[in-house]
Amino acid sequence: MTDPAAQPIEVLLVEDDPGDELMTREAFEDNTVGNTLHVVRDGLEALDFLYRRGEHTGAPRPDLVLLDLNLPKYDGRQVLERIKSDPDLSHIPVVVLTTSSAEEDILRSYKLHANAYVTKPVDLDQFVGAIRQIDEFFVTVVKLPRR
Repeated sequence: MTDPAAQPIEVLLVEDDPGDELMTREAFEDNTVGNTLHVVRDGLEALDFLYRRGEHTGAPRPDLVLLDLNLPKYDGRQVLERIKSDPDLSHIPVVVLTTSSAEEDILRSYKLHANAYVTKPVDLDQFVGAIRQIDEFFVTVVKLPRR
């Protein structure tokens, strides 16, 4: 059940797989709060969005980042490290959303201060369900700093 006081948030999805992007968009379409999903397809574009560079000069500051680890240009670990080491970005929650269930990836992500680590379910319904749970958690349960 959605909290009537819940406010829409800006979500940045950093994902290079078109299928995973589509499933994430589908999960967000059913959101009753109306969160905005922004999508970038590689680590460099993620940093451009976060630092409002190039074609992303007018980008909003995301309230939540959903970050794949295996990305072109800069991988998700490098993006996570940049976010969490920058005082202007470090407050943004980052959920690592990846196919990897390797213990070393999980440990390294938490050492880099990821807020959560979620292994992408292979099943479509489970994937969409996981995204909806993440979305709802950050809208109705977690208190995020306001822009």
